[in-house]
Amino acid sequence: MFARRISIARIDAAGARHACPIRQIDSFAMRNFTNEAVFDDTFPAGDGLLEAGHRVPLERLRLAMEDWFRRKGYLRPEEGLSVEEIAP
Repeated sequence: MFARRISIARIDAAGARHACPIRQIDSFAMRNFTNEAVFDDTFPAGDGLLEAGHRVPLERLRLAMEDWFRRKGYLRPEEGLSVEEIAP
């Protein structure tokens, strides 16, 4: 089910990437605030790392995580979120 490894990083105002702490990724993964079953196929695996099934769309995941991170105060208004699949 968790066949893909996905990098989750905060991009600061200067463009530098910072791996998101596992506690922030876990906060998103454990809280089903979206009511979208597609995100049930995710598992926090470490700082900056999420494992996911093939049916999880990356752009939709990025938008949902970015929204959640902003609401929790993990991202500042000038920051963004990078969600990219890591080659096996």
